[in-house]
Amino acid sequence: MQIRQLGAFQVGAISLGCMNLSHAYGKPPPAEQGERVLLAALDAGVTMFDTAALYGFGASETLVGNVLAKHRSQFTLASKGGVAGVQTEDGIKRVIDGRPEALRRNCEDSLRRLRTDVIDLYYLHRWDKKVPIEDSVGAMSDLVSAGKVRSIGLSEVSAPTLRKAHAVHPISAVQTEYSLWTRNPEIAVLDACRELGAAFVAFSPLARGFLCDALHDVSQLDAKDIRRAMPRFSPENYAANLKLLPAYKALAEEAGCTPAQLALAWLLHKAPHIVAIPGTTSVAHLKEDLAAADVRLDAGLVARLETLINDRTVAGNRYSDQSNREVDTEVF
Repeated sequence: MQIRQLGAFQVGAISLGCMNLSHAYGKPPPAEQGERVLLAALDAGVTMFDTAALYGFGASETLVGNVLAKHRSQFTLASKGGVAGVQTEDGIKRVIDGRPEALRRNCEDSLRRLRTDVIDLYYLHRWDKKVPIEDSVGAMSDLVSAGKVRSIGLSEVSAPTLRKAHAVHPISAVQTEYSLWTRNPEIAVLDACRELGAAFVAFSPLARGFLCDALHDVSQLDAKDIRRAMPRFSPENYAANLKLLPAYKALAEEAGCTPAQLALAWLLHKAPHIVAIPGTTSVAHLKEDLAAADVRLDAGLVARLETLINDRTVAGNRYSDQSNREVDTEVF
C-alpha cells in the first residue's frame, strides 16, 4: 500500500470509510458483518478508519470502538462532530451545530463510543453557517490543547473557508466528495490543501456505487437509501448516466483492472496529497479496493477517462437543493 502524509500521521493512500456499515444506504448490515469487514481491513494493512457521530446516530462509532479498541495503536482514528442526532419529541433528528459547547459535547460522546482517550483526526463535519468558522475551529483547537484530539480537519468547505480556519489552527485534512463524476474540489480546494500542507481525503470515490458497475436499477434501492434524494440517482438522470458505463468498463479492461479499481487508481493519480476512503460492507470488495493502489495509469488513458466522465457529461447534481444549502457552496 502506498503511504501518504496526513498531518503528523502516515496513512495508507486507500483507507476505510465506515459510514455504510451503519448508515445511509438502507438497512445496515448485521454488526457481525461489520466486524468482519473492520478486522479484515486491519489484517490487510488499512491504517486509517474514518467514522462520524452522525453515522447511525452513533452506531458506527460504537461498532468501530467495540471491534477495534483493543487494536488502537495500529491505526489512525478519524471521526467528526458538528452534525449529530438530537433527541426530539418526534424522535432523533439530524442537527448541524457548530457552537463550541456542541462540539465539546460531540467529542466527549465520540470518545466514549469509540472507547479511546484521544481521536487522531477530528473533523468539523459541516460548517454551521450560523457560527463563524473561527469560533468552531477555536473550540476544536481547545480540544487539541486538552489532549482529547490530536489534529483537526474540515469537511465540505471552500478554499476561502479553509484558509480562515487554518489561520486559527493548522488544518491537517479536508474531506469532500471527489470522484470522476464529482470534480468540484478541482476548482480550488485541492490546490489550497496542497499549499497549506493539508491532506485531501476523498469520500464516495466510487460515486456511491456507480463506478463499481454495481447499481443498474435505482428502483431497487431501499426506501431509506439516501441516494433516492440525490438528483443523479433519479430514474431519468441515472438512465442517462448508465450510458457512460460501457465505455468506462472498456477502459478498465484496457488498464487490466476492475471498474472500481480504475476509479480509485485515477483518484490516487491526481495528486500525492489525496487519500481515498471507499466504504464497503463486503470483505471481497474491500480487498478489491485496496488492490487499486497497485494499478498504474498512463497519461493517455487518464485523459480519455476524464473526457468520458466529468461534470459536463454526468446528468444531475450531486445533492438536492436542501443538501446544497448545508455545504459551503463556494466549493462549487
